[in-house]
Amino acid sequence: MSILKFDNVSKGFGQGLHRAEVLKSINLEVVEGEFLAIVGFSGTGKSTLMNLVAGLETPDSGSVTFKGVEIKEPGPERGLVFQSYSLMPWLTVAGNVGLAVDAVFPRLGKAERAEKVAQYVNMVGLGHAMTRCPAELSGGMRQRVAVARTLAMNPEMLLLDEPLSALDALTRANLADEILDIWEQDKKTCILITNDVDEAILLADRIIPLNPDGTLAQAFRVDIPRPRARAEMNHHRGFKKLRAEITKYLMDVGIEAKIEETRALPNVTPIHGLPAAVAQAQEGMTENRFLDFSGLHKVYPTPKGPLTVVEDFDLKVNRGEFISLIGHSGCGKSTVLTMAAGLNEISRGAIKLDGRHVEGADPERAVVFQSPNLFPWLTAKENVAIGVDKVYPRASQAERQEVVEYYLERVGLADSMDKGAASLSNGMKQRVGIARAFALSPKLLLLDEPFGMLDSLTRWELQEVLMEVWSRTRVTAICVTHDVDEAVLLADRVVMMTNGPQATIGRIVNVDLPRPRTRKALLEHPDYYAYRDQVLSFLEEYEHGNAPKSPNTDGTPKPETQAPESIAAE
Repeated sequence: MSILKFDNVSKGFGQGLHRAEVLKSINLEVVEGEFLAIVGFSGTGKSTLMNLVAGLETPDSGSVTFKGVEIKEPGPERGLVFQSYSLMPWLTVAGNVGLAVDAVFPRLGKAERAEKVAQYVNMVGLGHAMTRCPAELSGGMRQRVAVARTLAMNPEMLLLDEPLSALDALTRANLADEILDIWEQDKKTCILITNDVDEAILLADRIIPLNPDGTLAQAFRVDIPRPRARAEMNHHRGFKKLRAEITKYLMDVGIEAKIEETRALPNVTPIHGLPAAVAQAQEGMTENRFLDFSGLHKVYPTPKGPLTVVEDFDLKVNRGEFISLIGHSGCGKSTVLTMAAGLNEISRGAIKLDGRHVEGADPERAVVFQSPNLFPWLTAKENVAIGVDKVYPRASQAERQEVVEYYLERVGLADSMDKGAASLSNGMKQRVGIARAFALSPKLLLLDEPFGMLDSLTRWELQEVLMEVWSRTRVTAICVTHDVDEAVLLADRVVMMTNGPQATIGRIVNVDLPRPRTRKALLEHPDYYAYRDQVLSFLEEYEHGNAPKSPNTDGTPKPETQAPESIAAE
């Protein structure tokens, strides 16, 4: 039986020339008890669609009905969990959930009320934190309180508007599992807005992409039996097939070729001595052990004594290698990266780049941070030019301008070079950061979770951009990431770190997949999921703080961590 219906719904914002049509001719029916996921790129109108269901917006044309009655305002039968958790900071966990209980069950006695509050708090695994205030909770715990509060309203339909997008990978997975457990207990009708295809497949009965033009695509039916164990999905043939189909569709409709081929890179020599000619560059640089981490330690002083964050980090990187550095939060990944950048003092050991010790910051080591760090009063072109002008002092103004524009084109900003940084989206700002890093012609490119602040689909797009530009330069690169697919997609080797403190290298996987790489091609490669499984298994092993295993003294992987000669597709 249909519980929710969209009948030819359209919705736009603005007037005249400034009007934007967000949703167009939406026809959709949701069956009672169904778990539906809506996926799509940022700006396609997913949250607008959810607001129409919640009664926070009304359609310009068409109608949205719940159980046959047109939705014109919010109602307790439709419980909404937002991306950001709006908790009362002066109330405890129990107090915040109690607000919802009081609204729905106003005549409960004190004991019954306390029992009802405890029921919903325990449902999201926060029984131990009943008396804590939001300021004492992590981001994941706060979002759990928001879910508990919504559940306490006892809604007939649960609306989840990207409730997990602001959380780290591990917290996100744990909370997704709890939401699934709750849904399986009550079988409430549920609509989830998400940018994460894996999350959608794990949770939903149907997945419907929302196209960039505001129309709905054909639904993908998830025929994978429940319960769906997250770890087992990596080996499931149906999961792999569906994942590839949805990913291909989203990339085909959402990631268009934005790179224009209008100029070549001029032959100019940067200040740090990288020769312009490729042959000269190859003669002038070390090939093997181009980047050498030897016995690296980082120790911070604390009131309780020295705290060793990273110890005995040994890694040898050849010139032109792309290394992914992955591990759970707090394992010291970014600490290693900032020491390599010369932004963080080395406590013990050494880092050598092309035979010279790393000491202090230098443009030969370019860094792309999670936050773009642009000068907001400058244009995209001016932000890139600041570094280029310093690194190419012997080039003419026209040549330096060519370098700037070449890399801005490579990252898809040919039409936005003269836009002010303040007017750019987060994804566009990060493109500028990538262009700026490559424009310095660095010997070493360091990427510290460069796409961590972006939604999944924008990350896909920028990963493609990064791979395209890297394939032209083959600069030695290290990328810190939480994303398993990103780690395998980008890297020649995935270096996995044990939990901190005293974190070190726990395992290294050699990724022998063909280049140039695209996400669509790799999802169809028979070895891709075997590499992915090795990384997932390691992260699962260290998920609960297990003791680290010692790597070989030279930082190379133990025999069992090497990629197998023949890897089965299933």
